Amino acid sequence: MANFAKSSAPRFSMDVYQNEFLPEGGREVNAIVTVTATGGGTIGSAVGAPHLYAPGQGPSAAVAIMVDCSGSMDYPPAKMRNAREATAAAIDTLRDGVRFAVIGGTHVATEVYPGGGRVAVADATTRDQAKQALRRLSAGGGTAIGTWLRLAGRLLSSAEVGIRHGILLTDGRNEHESPEELQRALRECAGRFTCDARGVGTDWEVKEVTGIASALLGTADIVADPAALAADFTHMMETAMGKEVANVALRVWTPVGTTIKFVKQVAPTVEELTDRRTEAGPRAGDYPTGSWGDESRDYHLCVEVPAANVGREMLAARVSLVVPQSDGSVQNLGAQGLVRAVWTDDVVASTAISPQVAHYTGQAELAQVIQQGIDLRKAGDIDGATAKLGRAVQLASASGNADTAKLLAKVVDVVDAATGTVRLKAKVAEADEMTLETRSTKTVRVKK
Repeated sequence: MANFAKSSAPRFSMDVYQNEFLPEGGREVNAIVTVTATGGGTIGSAVGAPHLYAPGQGPSAAVAIMVDCSGSMDYPPAKMRNAREATAAAIDTLRDGVRFAVIGGTHVATEVYPGGGRVAVADATTRDQAKQALRRLSAGGGTAIGTWLRLAGRLLSSAEVGIRHGILLTDGRNEHESPEELQRALRECAGRFTCDARGVGTDWEVKEVTGIASALLGTADIVADPAALAADFTHMMETAMGKEVANVALRVWTPVGTTIKFVKQVAPTVEELTDRRTEAGPRAGDYPTGSWGDESRDYHLCVEVPAANVGREMLAARVSLVVPQSDGSVQNLGAQGLVRAVWTDDVVASTAISPQVAHYTGQAELAQVIQQGIDLRKAGDIDGATAKLGRAVQLASASGNADTAKLLAKVVDVVDAATGTVRLKAKVAEADEMTLETRSTKTVRVKK
């Protein structure tokens, strides 16, 4: 049996890493902001199911599981069976008291359990009923993912809970609605719930699945072998059950004359946040980060300050963590970081690059050149693909990103990692290329 204990809500802390020194007239300030949440989540043995919590011990939460039931899920026939088993495993991982629903997705969205526009409350009885209902899942029809997400949004919104989360599984391309319809659905759902997305097999579109996860602040991955779905679903649900605080925003205040060039998450994955800003009062903006449990993430902030003379100092930005409330107020989570600018004539000081900034600048470039290299390879530009993927090998090697280096080695033959000298493999398994593309944004933390 598991020995789970529930700790108090997480405490947030923030650390800022930067070289604050600029040469005379220098304007660009870069900083890495590390946000850490500790003291929340589930602690104890991982053997057993988190639903051994007593009702009310964990944070209030609702989860919608969206299962692709399109015709292609019958090829091979085991795929649909694996999806049912994975969904059952996820249901078993729900702790008592969590609201949940199962949705069957084709060119329409169908309530599989509990039905009636409701969510069920997890306990031994409802978990068993839900698993019985999974037997009705069968393959047939098309794929319109936007309809699945909209139904999930309606069901999750019906629950008065703090955490709302979706898990979405697809095995094919979104062929029965336009890209614009899917984007509209994502805009409607953004901020209402987070969502992890998975592609099973190799007949789905990577950019669709990663785009869904990105828009809804969740994770994306490939499950090339359907037999691995149950383990992946269990892990996803365990992670979802560990979330404690929803709708956390990174609030950035800047003084007059200072502009924000970009804000991006750089660990554990690269995620562009700049265009997701919502105004939060004079010279302040909020950047969404989703739900948090016990974890740590890194963000890269780049601001442009007014040029100044040697000896001048200024606060370039103030970063805090807040949870915006529906009534317009905010809950301040107590963590704050300051980004400074100091102008100096010390050339050594002003030309030094913070190790954290240098590391994550390289990790962001690594994600970018992998995507570019794969796109060029698909387009038949061998020289261009070789150059980009060679640079990716060089960056992965230099930063110690061993997982990405292994994925790259399945697409290129590495001649010299240090110089980025590679040759494209003549034959690449589709699953290997899709895995590299899907996981291209995963980063490694900076070496301490």
